[in-house]
Amino acid sequence: MHELDGRLLVLTGAGVSTDSGIPDYRGPGKPVRTPMTYQELVSGPEALQRYWARAHVGWSRMRQAEPNGGHLALARMQRQGRVELLVTQNVDGLHERAGSTDVVDLHGRISDVVCLDCRTVFPRTRVQQRMSDLNPGYTERHAEALANPDGDVALEVTSDFAIAGCEVCGGRLKPDVVFFGENVPKPRVQRVYDALDRADALLVVGSSLAVMSGFRFVRHAAKRGQPVVIVNRGATRGDDLATVKLEEGTTEFLEALAGPVAAYG
Repeated sequence: MHELDGRLLVLTGAGVSTDSGIPDYRGPGKPVRTPMTYQELVSGPEALQRYWARAHVGWSRMRQAEPNGGHLALARMQRQGRVELLVTQNVDGLHERAGSTDVVDLHGRISDVVCLDCRTVFPRTRVQQRMSDLNPGYTERHAEALANPDGDVALEVTSDFAIAGCEVCGGRLKPDVVFFGENVPKPRVQRVYDALDRADALLVVGSSLAVMSGFRFVRHAAKRGQPVVIVNRGATRGDDLATVKLEEGTTEFLEALAGPVAAYG
């Protein structure tokens, strides 16, 4: 495909991680699931308790996920010098674990936790251990809960969960990710725009582009006349702007695009 011959700005979404066992929100045949918004999270202690109960159970599953062939293929393409910048809407950290470097985590990473009151950042593993100490056996009791793509699970009753506060000020903790209702930091967005202006084409893989945080880059590339290639099972918000739209599995597509492991390392 000649549109992908040059250096690429690659934008990945939840569809890239489904083969790692992490579900997506908007794939074909998926039930409608709406993640908690930032406004809901900070609306009161019950909402914060509900979020952390679900996130506590979901974290162990997220940590067990391993990079799939698509993640590995993109890391290979970076080593080949074919990627201007790798940008992901995912918060799972699987691109970095696959060996990719210089990844823009557009929505942050779930492996970090920030205090909403004093802004201190903590490793998620540390917060998770504190929550485990406060709620012994909680994860095991809810092992069958349905997983969500943002690292939490579907739990209906969460009133028995004890949440940990900030170690510094006792304030409210939140994963250091962009919730629905929050904005991506402007410097992060500008860095992607700058890289897109240097790239030869935009490749979108596994994203429905339903949120503006990713769709804006499709509009920018199309306005500049850059090729836009979208690979996704199901319709996307950017289909009308795409130069090429492929209804293919992301792992298979990326592995073919990167070429054999033996050929490139």
